[in-house]
Formats: sequence, structure tokens, C-alpha cells
Amino acid sequence: MTEQSSAAAPGAAAPGGADGSPAAPGRSRRSFLTHLVAAPTLALVTRAAADALAPQPAHAVVPSLPAIADLIDLGDLFILAGAPTSALLALAVDPDGTIRFRLPREEVGQGLTTAVAMLVAEELDAPLDAVRVELDDARPELLFNQLTGSSNGIRSLYGPVRQCAATARARLVAAAAERWGLPAARLSTAGGAVRAPDGRSAGYGSLAAAAASPALTVLAATPKPAARHTLVGTPAGRIDARAMVTGAQRYTLDLDVPGAKPCVVRRPPTLGGSVRAVTNLAVVRAMPGVLHVVSVPTGVAVVAETFGQALDAKTALQVVWGPGPADGLSDAQIRTKLRAATGPLLVPPLLTPYVDAEFDFAFVSHAAMETNSAVADVREDRAEIWSGLKSPIVARETIAAELGLPLDRVTVHVVQAGGSFGRRLFFDAALEAARISRACRRPVKLMWTRVDDTRHGRMRPATHHKIRATHLLGEVLSFEHRVAAAETDFRHGLGEIITATAASLPSGIGNATLAQTLFLTTVKSPYHFGLTTQVLSEVPTGIPTGSWRSVYSANTRGAEEIVVDELAAATGKDPYRFRRTFLKTDAQRAVLDKAATEGRWGRSLPAGCAQGIAFHEEYKSRTACLVEIDTRDPRRTRVTRAVIAVDVGLPVNPRGLEAQMAGALTDAISTTLRAGLHLDGGLPLEGSYSQFHWAQQRDTPTDVRVFVLPATGTEPGGAGELGVPAAVGAIANAWARATGSKPRSFPLDFDVDFTPYPR
Repeated sequence: MTEQSSAAAPGAAAPGGADGSPAAPGRSRRSFLTHLVAAPTLALVTRAAADALAPQPAHAVVPSLPAIADLIDLGDLFILAGAPTSALLALAVDPDGTIRFRLPREEVGQGLTTAVAMLVAEELDAPLDAVRVELDDARPELLFNQLTGSSNGIRSLYGPVRQCAATARARLVAAAAERWGLPAARLSTAGGAVRAPDGRSAGYGSLAAAAASPALTVLAATPKPAARHTLVGTPAGRIDARAMVTGAQRYTLDLDVPGAKPCVVRRPPTLGGSVRAVTNLAVVRAMPGVLHVVSVPTGVAVVAETFGQALDAKTALQVVWGPGPADGLSDAQIRTKLRAATGPLLVPPLLTPYVDAEFDFAFVSHAAMETNSAVADVREDRAEIWSGLKSPIVARETIAAELGLPLDRVTVHVVQAGGSFGRRLFFDAALEAARISRACRRPVKLMWTRVDDTRHGRMRPATHHKIRATHLLGEVLSFEHRVAAAETDFRHGLGEIITATAASLPSGIGNATLAQTLFLTTVKSPYHFGLTTQVLSEVPTGIPTGSWRSVYSANTRGAEEIVVDELAAATGKDPYRFRRTFLKTDAQRAVLDKAATEGRWGRSLPAGCAQGIAFHEEYKSRTACLVEIDTRDPRRTRVTRAVIAVDVGLPVNPRGLEAQMAGALTDAISTTLRAGLHLDGGLPLEGSYSQFHWAQQRDTPTDVRVFVLPATGTEPGGAGELGVPAAVGAIANAWARATGSKPRSFPLDFDVDFTPYPR
């Protein structure tokens, strides 16, 4: 066990708030519970907006006005919305010294629990392995403060978690000071214990009961300054890594809920179709192990003794289906709709050279390793749900309304999930399981098959892009981007029922408002390209969609980075040097320079191989990606090498950031080269990883280096979605340079080279 120490200093050893909270109900008084009572989030947003307008070093370029996302981004809005309840965090110290923190977010593989554990351990001067991070149940009192998304986990929790842990530390020190009759300022903390100058020490567990006393006098608590961090900012392995690789990690379908029986659903042959009749109901109910066969709005559910028996019965069902809202729609019709909806460009190319480009991106599955799943136990007077949920509050509120139960009679447990990429913002499986459990009058364990998840799960919308950039004498005078997208469903709102209901208003008014807000607060150009405009139009299609990692930025900024390369070529400039000239800030250039230097930009490669480079900035963070591609085998284009530089302001766990950026690279390789969904007659053709063509190990480079820049700020920016757009642009640009062709439709290799599963 490694001890983390802090020097004794006035105000540092015993900072604390006057928290007189008693021990939580059901927990021994020998446990200590502390609640955060304030968080200065408004100052964060004000400062961020001021920084965006701060003067930057002059360059010989036509300046662009700040975009909305430069002034206030989506993460800022979430922090503001969550500020009133950001105080409601809970930390407990058990008698054995274990520190338990209740996290009001979801862990889906992004490493949030590890980063939060590091913040807690840092402030408490405790070993990292003494901290347990537990996912909180749905808590409606948190309002907007339990949604996991928009690269906002660490951004929104950094201050509140540190303050919570600092308050706990102050109370423990105060308890030791009272026990020993010493001033709190003379005590220090290290290794999960309070220490006195004379060598005495007391472990946190032994102080927990005294620290919980409402009568304890505690001074104001102040988190450590970054300069005193000994754990935060250093690479740390995931706290759940061993459980994940040994199979000990428990996901939804691993839970042993008494009486819960396996359940699957026969789904319609087109998206959103309805059940009209089951013609062999008696025969299926008589099959081995079958317990229930019931119709629900999403299909016909089969509950059986085993999943094998449930799957056999599902296959045997003969169902008469009603139509769905997307019947008859195929890729060609979607492309036609999107092109027709693309807004006009404003700047006519009359007297200046220009670059015009149009791009198409296909629908894409979230393709999480763990498919949709949920366990539900619905009774006459109560309900209990277990599922991987990124918006558990609106899930609980919606399920309560669906079941006709008071909110306090519905419990929703958040379970760690095996991937999301935006998919688990919706709670489709949890709601479906609740309906089935109610119909069967028994607990059920619902599993979506891989075919269900790929064909009937939500997907990233298809998009069409029209871009025009005008230039003269080496300067870019204007940059216009028009985006048309199949409507993205935001009816989860901001994670609670009020905004979710608003998003469901007739005619799509509410959903469109959320879509435009999200687009404007995330999409921006990092370049001084003169008059710059980016406009979104969305088209209702009836196709189930949802946010996908990077939401609008993956396609929008990916396409823009391709045009940046083409602008460089049109002006006779090197792509790296061209970007460096037009980037707005020194911080941006530092990231680009790091990637270009470490990646040996411009090195000689064989014919059919090439380098590509791209840049992206979002959520107060920035990254540059350099890749090398080999197109010599037309059947297997491969990215062979990647160098990524990333600046997130203040990195909490550099190793976690490396994993985030490497994962984003894999997402970009997949969706740029081969992975997409073919819509045919109202249903995707793809039904598995093998058909969806997600990148396998042989498709990923063996040489990937991620450089996390040292802290450049006092607070962390977002990282979860940051890496995709730059990687998309870099891969497409490398492919263009290697083949001499202009990439315009994605994925680049999009043949139907498989036999689709039956509908």
C-alpha cells in the first residue's frame, strides 16, 4: 500500500464545514456520512466565457467571430442546470477505514469511477484502493444532476467531489484534535490516517463515529490546490480492471434477483411496427420451459426457464404485424430527403477561388459490447428496476407514470454497463421490462439479442453536408457549412421528466429546440476562416435515433477537417502548416505541433500509403490526430500507425485519457472505413458485429501513441467525445492522399457482403 502524504499547514490539515448530518438510516453510527453543501459552478462558466473572448496573438488571417460554443458550451449549461443540487453528494467512512462514495452518474467503461476515486483519495490523503465508488440509484431530487453525457462527468464533478472529500477530511481531523486535545492545525493526514506531531496516529475508521457527531466543531473546508496534488494528474489503472478481466464484474444480466426469469422479445420486421395478432399462441405457450407469452407495444415477449428456451419459443412465434413509421424507407430515400433539406449557402463564389464539397454519412449503431438489458420486478403496489442507465431520473419518472404508481413506490437501480456511446441515455429496455413484468405478474430478466440491438436499437442519424470555403491570396475569406440530418431523438431531455416532456411536444418543436441548442453549443470551428457559419436542419424519419459519441461533431467537424486539407491544397500549403497558420490560439497550436512532431509529419512512405492530420476542440479541451494508412490491399485498407496529442486543461487520470483517445480512434477507424447500417425497407440489414464491420484487432494499428499534455489550466475539460472528430478527419485525409481520390461518402467501403438475417 502506497501512502500519500500532505504537509501540515494551517487551513490545510483541518479545513471543514459545519456539517451536522447524522449517520444515514440503515447505517451504523460508526459510519460517517458527509454531505456537500455548496459548489461554485457559476464562476466556472463566467470565467470560461471571458477566456473565449481574451485577446490572442495576432496572425495574418481574416479573423472569425466567436461561435456560441466558444462562449458557453453544452457542458457549461449542464453545470449551470445542476448547480442547485450539486451539493447533494454522499461520502461514508466505515469502521474498517473503507471510504464509500455514492456517484450520481453511470459508469459505462469510460473510467469515471476511477477518476472520481482518485479525487476522493487525493483530498482525503487515503490510498486509492481504500476508496469504493458505488453507483447511486435514481434520485429525482437531483433534478438535472444525474445525467451522464456530453463529456461532462469529470467537468461537473471535479469541484463538488473534492469539496465533499475535503469536508470529510476536515471532520476526521477535528475528531482527532478533540480526542488528543490538540489544535487541528497541528495535525496532518497521510495513508488514510490522522497524525500528530508526537507520532501518534489514528486511522480514519477509528475516527468515523466521532467525526459523525453533530456537536463536533469544524473549521471551513478547502480542497487542495492543484500544486499539492500527489495522485491526481498521475497515471492510474482502473479500479475495476481486475473484476472486468476475471469475469467478477457484475452487469445487469449477472444480477441474481429472486424469481427473475429469462425474457426475450420477438420484434417487428420493420422499425416501430406493432403486433396485430399471434396466430400460434397456444402452441408456443406449450413449448418446453415457456412460462409466459405476452404482447407489449414493442413486440411479443417470451418468458421461460432458460434463455435458450425463450429464444426457441420466440423463433417459433407466428405474428401478424402492423406497419411502422419508417416502412418503405431505404438509404436512397433518406439521402434524397436530406439533400432536399440542406440549407442554401450564402456566399456566392463570384470573384474568388473556392472549394465546394458535399458529404454523406450513413446510419451507425452504437454497438456496445453489452446489449440492452434490464431486470424488472413489478408488483401491484411497487416496482423495482435494475439496468445500465445514463438518465435514471427520467427513467424512474416515466416508468412510474406508465405503471400508474407513485414515484416513491418505484426504485431504479443504476448498474455498471458494458459500453454506451450515448445509447443508454434512453431507457428502452428498462421500460420494456417493466411492462413485461406487469403483464406477467412476475420478475423478469430481459435480454436484447445482438440482432435486436443492431436492428432495433437506436442509431446515429444519417447526415448530409454541404461546405463552401472561399479564399484569396492565401487567406480564407469565408467558410459555410450546412448540415441536414435525420432527426436525433432527445426525448430523454436533460435527464428528468420536465424537459423530456417538453422534447415530446407535437410537431417536434421541443425536440428541435434541444437539437439546435446542442448543435450550437458543441459545434464550432477552431480556425480563423473569416465569415464562418454552421447551420443544422433536421428531417423527421420515424427511425429510432439517439446521440452517438460526439453527437453532431463526429460528422460535422470530420467533414470540415477534410475540407481544410482541400483548402490547403488549393492554396499550395502543407496541411499541417496550413492548420497551424489559421488556428486561433497558442494552446491549439501546441497540441497540433506535438502530434506533428511525435508523428514525424512528412516522412516518406511507400506508394499507396500516406499520412493524414486533423484537429478538433470541444468542451474546453483540444486534440490533434496524425495517422498513417495503407491502401495497397483494396479489400483491407488499414490504419497502421497513430499519434494523438490531447490537452484537457487539467488531466485527472492521464491513463484514462489515453484509453479514451485510443477508443475514439477505433470508433473513427470503424465508421470512416467500413462500419455503417444499410436501411432497406424500414429496417437495417446488419444484425451482428460481423455484418456491421466494426473494427477488429487486425483492423487497428499496433503502433498507437497518446500524448497527454501537462496541465494547462486549473480545471478539467471534457474528454469522452473529444477524440472522434479529429480521428475521422485524419483517417479520411490520409486515405485521400494515399489514393488520390476525394472522400465523399462514409463509410468508404460500404458493400453488402453478407446474407442478412431473416426479419
